[in-house]
Amino acid sequence: MAEHSKYTRKVQEIVPAAARTIASLRDIGYDTPHAIADVVDNSIAAGATEVDVSFAFAGERSWIRVTDNGLGMDGGTLQEALRYGSAREYAADDLGKFGFGLKTASTSQCRRVTVASRRARQNARLEVRCLDLEHIEETSRWEILVLDSADRPGDVTAPLQAHTGTVVLWEDLDRILEYKDPWGEWARKKLLSLAAEVDQHLAMVFHRFLSGEVKDRPPVRITINGKSKVEPWDPFCRSEPKTDQSIPAKNLKVVGDGGIGFVRVNSYVLPAQRDFSSDTAWRRASGPMQWNRQQGLYIYRANRMIQSGGWNRIRAQDEHTKLARMSVDFFPNLDSVFGINIAKAYVNLPQDLREQLQPLITQCTRAADQKYRNDRPKSGTGGASASAVPARSTRKARSDGGMEFGTGAFDPYGNRQDIVQPHTTPREAIEEVAENVGETVALKKIIGGLLARHPEVARDLGW
Repeated sequence: MAEHSKYTRKVQEIVPAAARTIASLRDIGYDTPHAIADVVDNSIAAGATEVDVSFAFAGERSWIRVTDNGLGMDGGTLQEALRYGSAREYAADDLGKFGFGLKTASTSQCRRVTVASRRARQNARLEVRCLDLEHIEETSRWEILVLDSADRPGDVTAPLQAHTGTVVLWEDLDRILEYKDPWGEWARKKLLSLAAEVDQHLAMVFHRFLSGEVKDRPPVRITINGKSKVEPWDPFCRSEPKTDQSIPAKNLKVVGDGGIGFVRVNSYVLPAQRDFSSDTAWRRASGPMQWNRQQGLYIYRANRMIQSGGWNRIRAQDEHTKLARMSVDFFPNLDSVFGINIAKAYVNLPQDLREQLQPLITQCTRAADQKYRNDRPKSGTGGASASAVPARSTRKARSDGGMEFGTGAFDPYGNRQDIVQPHTTPREAIEEVAENVGETVALKKIIGGLLARHPEVARDLGW
């Protein structure tokens, strides 16, 4: 082998075809709330304390904009930020990772993303660059547009007249407004409902930053359309006096590429409905996916939520354990262990961590089950508790075309085979199965497609 080192190897550079590659990168797995959250990651990493997400409906000229008051970028830094796989150093607690987030998140939703940035208050100069898919498709070259003052949209420059920071403007929202009539009522309603969905998602994902819990960082204020403040959604209801936080926190050792890392696990049993401070607090605690599907593990990477509920196939979701929620915290040095993807919407728990989590999950769900049962009112027949496990059964067809219910069986993973709970809706069943097989992101894309192309079907299913 030593002899070969004397010779110079011949090499040829192979540059990926720009048009085809960038089209493929649009399908990396983002839905709109996750894509916007990825852009907000950059704002927080830049030290922003104010972030605004605005939605403007104008038919084909509709746009979405993220504005912050962070450090801003000079021309060279902005150009590098729009490079796929941008070269930069990441701090141990940085929310970024791959150097793809801003670009892939943006182009997963739109065909034209314009970024303006102002580095210093004393210098009124704005740096503005544009990543335009139409230009790349025409030239098949990895090029961005440098916009001078005459070509800069006012929507991207106006927010930076009074302070430093960065503005990311999405235009040509082809993945969001896929309607044949872009000026139609369905398109307008879609953008309005999307604003509410993004509000809810950001409240959950960044709740620690919003509430000022993150050490050595001031609280971040996020608004929607410059007016509506995003209120932090704490999945563990720690402000509720009767939330049970008595199970001791645990530090679990996990071996990663960089050596041994630690995962911090905290367990919470939420109050029963009658013990919440108000009905409003109870309803808000149910979360975006409602009580049953919000039980489980809340996984945080550098204080930013990656997963919101679900048991990662360690156990099944159950009505009786819906008050159980656990936080699992790790830092970017364990990214490879958790299999974090570019969209930061997926984690894969390593086997050694799953084995360590199992007894903690059992302890937490057992306490939640007990609290749930104690909250159920007693029935009037023989003193039996209404909290007893409801009979679950196998469906059998009746002669009249209806269904009757017999006894079902459990599989080795704790799931009943061929069972139906009469109160389960089609939406709940589909979402539960997607969670159990690890395809939540795919389901969200399907739901988005249904809402865009077959809204009546989506409504019938409950979305």
